[in-house]
Amino acid sequence: MFTGNRGCVVDDHEQVVRHHGSSLWIICRTEFRGWCVALARPRRWTPLFFLDDAVALAAGHRPCATCRRADYESYRDAVTRALGRDQPLRAWELNDLLTAERLSRGRGLDRAVDRKVWTSAFADLPDGTVTVDDAGEARLIVGDRLMRFTFDGWTNAIDRPEAGLARVLTPPTSVAALSLGFRPTLHHSVA
Repeated sequence: MFTGNRGCVVDDHEQVVRHHGSSLWIICRTEFRGWCVALARPRRWTPLFFLDDAVALAAGHRPCATCRRADYESYRDAVTRALGRDQPLRAWELNDLLTAERLSRGRGLDRAVDRKVWTSAFADLPDGTVTVDDAGEARLIVGDRLMRFTFDGWTNAIDRPEAGLARVLTPPTSVAALSLGFRPTLHHSVA
């Protein structure tokens, strides 16, 4: 449903050589003003693709302030409220928060082992949060269900535990946004 930006991840031969190339990780619409972007342009941003907002947020991205202005403002304002600030956060402040919450130090293409996972009570997590189950599979919280991620959509709903701790993949800043009013666009398979 969405594309995203992590900077340029390809070399001059259009081969993927890095996990990310900037601290600006945004979630964009796949179509905006008729703009077309090549998939592997050297020295330019490399588009990534996400099933929905839940996947992109779990990966550490935030809504784009250009092509998703209303979603960006909703996200920014929710995080601003969570932090008790009087003035809306600036984009670079959101980026700094998310950068600190995404990855531990590391290098290379495969950064899965560097992902920061944190714990929270299941009861405290809002819809749209992605957790990791004991088998290492990503699960989306939707009401009283947990749904397993696949590249085709969310599937295999199970009951959400009423008690206990969850291992959370979605960064704390995005969980705060989800808790305080940001409504993610979710893939139709959630229904």
